[in-house]
Amino acid sequence: MATVTLNNVVKRYGILEVVHGANIDIKDGEFVVFVGPSGCGKSTLLRMIAGLEDISGGEIAIGGKLVNDVEPADRGIAMVFQSYALYPHMTVEQNLSFGLRMTGNPKADTDRRVKRASEILRISELMQRRPRKLSGGQRQRVAIGRAIVREPQVFLFDEPLSNLDAELRVQMRVEISRLHKELGVTMIYVTHDQTEAMTLADRIVVLHAGNIEQIGAPLDLYDDPANRFVAGFVGSPKMNFLAAKMVGVSDGAALVELVNHGGVRLKKPLSGPLPAIGADIVLGVRPEHFFNAGEGDCDITVKADVAEHLGSVSYVYANAGPEELIIEREASRQRASGDHLTVSIKAERSLLFDSAGARLR
Repeated sequence: MATVTLNNVVKRYGILEVVHGANIDIKDGEFVVFVGPSGCGKSTLLRMIAGLEDISGGEIAIGGKLVNDVEPADRGIAMVFQSYALYPHMTVEQNLSFGLRMTGNPKADTDRRVKRASEILRISELMQRRPRKLSGGQRQRVAIGRAIVREPQVFLFDEPLSNLDAELRVQMRVEISRLHKELGVTMIYVTHDQTEAMTLADRIVVLHAGNIEQIGAPLDLYDDPANRFVAGFVGSPKMNFLAAKMVGVSDGAALVELVNHGGVRLKKPLSGPLPAIGADIVLGVRPEHFFNAGEGDCDITVKADVAEHLGSVSYVYANAGPEELIIEREASRQRASGDHLTVSIKAERSLLFDSAGARLR
């Protein structure tokens, strides 16, 4: 069973702690994505699983076996890096087989593994080419092929698509997703691109400043974020945040005033403790959850600045005083600059956060 378990894993460089007690249980065959901004600790966490970084505290187990002191080559993992790291003087076939040949693997078995990898990745016609004759996407396939031939328990991907252009990134996302379904093995994938996380993952681990903020299925994180950081990081375009104040209680619901919108009020039912009257809070609204004027529980008027027309939808970038909002509308050719736009907010499609960023439920 290729489970991966992290129990209170800590990483320090001297007195600087960069990963703070990570706890993660990854199931056999699961595709888990570590996502977060640059410097959040996601690659460090992956490298500790691989054995390329020592851990400063806690335990890591792969397939039920403690691997804290196990060498990387003996952990049953294979890693795909951001750089392709191919041997330029070798053919694709030689690149795929080199690691197996160096460990004394029987030639017949090596040939079988290389052939299988080439068929899975559809690179059979490239086997006699050298890396300089390959495109970026083809080189990445070869790099993934080198991992496949090892027949590992766990695949580790460290931002493997960051060197590719936008079109190739989409294509390779599909390829990696297909590869996971075909091989059925455990995969752990690191990216700062939350679009990759949303489209690839069975579960996402959201990291921020060395802490795990939330773990869950992509749509669970999107619809039910634990805090303001997760709400703002998961989703593209990002969630809008409107300054608000707790001004009263009505039928057990919070009565919220939008600070920068002329005192407009919204009644938001909460099941937990209500904030104190006068407390500063934040209202979160996703771009697609702005409705036509009069269709929601309160209306706000904003000044449109720029519109991005993307075919089926348009995104209007607007402002109201210090707030900049992104509003999704049906596709339109109309220029937005200078237009005043009235939109409506529904309480049920909005979220509340306290001044520290914790979710109010």
